[in-house]
Amino acid sequence: MYTSKVTPRIIYVFKHICTQVLGIEIKFTTKIEEFIAHPDLKISYGKKRLGNELFIQNVNLLFEQGLGDLEIKVQPWEESKCFFGVSENSDLPFDIFAASFYLLSRYEEYLPHVKDNLGRFPSSESLAYKEGFLHSPVIDVWAYKFKKILAFRFAEIDFKKRNYESVSIISVSHVFNFKNKGFLRSLTGTAIDMGHLKISKVSDRIKVLLRLKKDPYNVFDDLIKIIKEHKVKMVFMFQLSDFNIYDRNINHNRLNYKSIIKYAADYSEVGLRLGYFAVQEMQALKLEKKRFENIIHGPLQNVLNSRYNLMLPEHYSYLNELEIANDYSMGYPETIGFRAGTSTPYLFYDINMEVTTPLRIHPYVFHSQVCHKRSSEEIQHTITGIMRELKLVQAPFVSIFKNRDFSEYYNNAFYYSLLKQIHEI
Repeated sequence: MYTSKVTPRIIYVFKHICTQVLGIEIKFTTKIEEFIAHPDLKISYGKKRLGNELFIQNVNLLFEQGLGDLEIKVQPWEESKCFFGVSENSDLPFDIFAASFYLLSRYEEYLPHVKDNLGRFPSSESLAYKEGFLHSPVIDVWAYKFKKILAFRFAEIDFKKRNYESVSIISVSHVFNFKNKGFLRSLTGTAIDMGHLKISKVSDRIKVLLRLKKDPYNVFDDLIKIIKEHKVKMVFMFQLSDFNIYDRNINHNRLNYKSIIKYAADYSEVGLRLGYFAVQEMQALKLEKKRFENIIHGPLQNVLNSRYNLMLPEHYSYLNELEIANDYSMGYPETIGFRAGTSTPYLFYDINMEVTTPLRIHPYVFHSQVCHKRSSEEIQHTITGIMRELKLVQAPFVSIFKNRDFSEYYNNAFYYSLLKQIHEI
């Protein structure tokens, strides 16, 4: 691949599209003579074509550093949409690599924007929402269209085979609803339920405390049964923060809490659901990481930001510093869709430092929180359409549920039906 200058941004996004998505090894050169003499497959990325090679005309984004004012005009491209349009001399009507970098790096989240009441970047502020492509994994769609062009021009090219899969994250803030809450919290909870005339809940609490009934939030046997019977992939994220006004989980030292974490780890991947302060304070993150590793007797690999306030790039820099490998927080809890324009896992690029980090981002498409705002029929229909599109580009469908979704106090039949729909069981 020829370009006038090999920048960190170019290396990052070309390796994602060409190597990660399409499985093509790529070599860069800035020497025109070497490029022209090369007898094998070649692409040029510049302002004008050099010969009869595959030519992608560029915009300036991948040659810049830091942030700038970008003029973005979204245009249709076959059944998809694209931006950073270029001239007809290019073999693609837009700069696929600059557009992909813009979405993957979350460039727009570094720019001034209106935050929601929790200080987060809302989906309504995103280009994808405003231009109507939030429900499409556009980067994967673009990559597969690029793949067709490559296959037409270079018949001998060998692409990597990808497989569609479904992954469900189980976010566990309260492993129990009634158990291990302590005398004062149990008494207060009982009084509140009595005040609201929730007699059946008072009865359930007493039965659970007397060990006559299983705690309604302890649904792990049922979920692990699904894993064993149907080979479903799940990742359980457990919260181990100190009790505070924001995090009201039980004490992490409870033996039955630890045993549930170890039980889940026997059948699936597990990770840490970060507490409120661990998202923004390194010391809190270190403490929770240490607690988790002491329980599973191994390194922490997976995390979920429970507030979905990504705080780019500071929060991700904390994860990198502590050598945490995987983050599952890239998505919108209030909206179904693709926050980064893809569901393919990718490495995070830090724009402030202009460096590719080792942190792997696993974008999610669906969060069960959406179910509070939309009808079940609408949700199921949207999920079906997105699953169909992801199968075409062989990219994963990642969903997030809470363990309490599957309890008797919520519409657990509906959530189980969604889980089965997503995993096709």
